[in-house]
Amino acid sequence: MFSRKLLILYIVLLSAVLVTMGILFYLQSVKTVHRDYQEIRKEGILRIVTEYDLSGYFISENKIEGFQYELSKEIAELSGMEVLIYLEMSLEKSFEGLLANKYDVVARNIPTTSELKEYYAFTEPIVLNRQVLVQRSRANNNGIAPLRNHLELAGKTLYIPEASPVMQRLLNLQHEIGDTIHIVEKSLYSSEQLIIMVAKGDIDFTVSDLHTAQTAQKLYPEIDINTDISFSQLQSWALRKDSPTLLDSLNHWINILRETGQFDRIYQEYYTPVSEK
Repeated sequence: MFSRKLLILYIVLLSAVLVTMGILFYLQSVKTVHRDYQEIRKEGILRIVTEYDLSGYFISENKIEGFQYELSKEIAELSGMEVLIYLEMSLEKSFEGLLANKYDVVARNIPTTSELKEYYAFTEPIVLNRQVLVQRSRANNNGIAPLRNHLELAGKTLYIPEASPVMQRLLNLQHEIGDTIHIVEKSLYSSEQLIIMVAKGDIDFTVSDLHTAQTAQKLYPEIDINTDISFSQLQSWALRKDSPTLLDSLNHWINILRETGQFDRIYQEYYTPVSEK
């Protein structure tokens, strides 16, 4: 009987050890590999995620275009590495992929807010931008004049992409006007798609960065983009905080593009300069 109890105890302990070893092996196998410049250079591939729109990456007449895409191509030339472009409409999912090492850089015009700086590193400013209210013009809205005063936003419904950085600005704006602004986040729509919905009359208001709005207005002259929601702000690309060497390298390559005039050439092809406000 005593030997039988010892045998049972031995089996239980052995099972526990095997389970523990299995867990440790699994955790080791799924452990995220650190990716800074050295690891990326060794692989020879820089993974950049952007969005499919007129600012990020789009296909026109069988040709790939886009501000972020053009910059990424130039950085590939300077770095001597292959650049893989991934497309993701959701900024939140782009950040998730960044932290999971699926991507190395989020190449979008991201406001460098204090909230985001707590979690991500940012390159030197890529563009100067600001947020604007996108609505239909008087001629395309049954003679109703566009809103020009922030107080007029009280009770209105504004549609924005899910996890958009503009959310914090709109929440602050509610406090400033002392009234409620109904904010609806759309998980399946980009800023550009929401602008199209405004132009077509499906929704009345969205908020977009001025660069995106200016580009969209060329295709959809029905919209009005002349009401500012924020002051001008610097916008950059985002990286993981544990990739300081990659950050230094990106800043170096961006500065070279500025010095050679390549950056200005690409910027002027896609954007109208934003004045300070």
